[in-house]
Amino acid sequence: MIEIPLREGAEHVDLCDALKIAGLVDNGAEGKHVVGDGKVKVDGVVETRKRCKIRAGQVIEYQGQSIRVTK
Repeated sequence: MIEIPLREGAEHVDLCDALKIAGLVDNGAEGKHVVGDGKVKVDGVVETRKRCKIRAGQVIEYQGQSIRVTK
């Protein structure tokens, strides 16, 4: 599982940005595309909102990889 920390003082990270930070997509545009196509799950549920706010403890799944956002 890939772990990415929230920036200091931040309460969330946008879903498309989390994919980019984790290195699963090359850029934010690609992140928006895969989210919009329904290829990403958050806590086991397909998420299509590109700017969905991901908070510490949530798990993102994409192409067999899991990302946990930490505080």
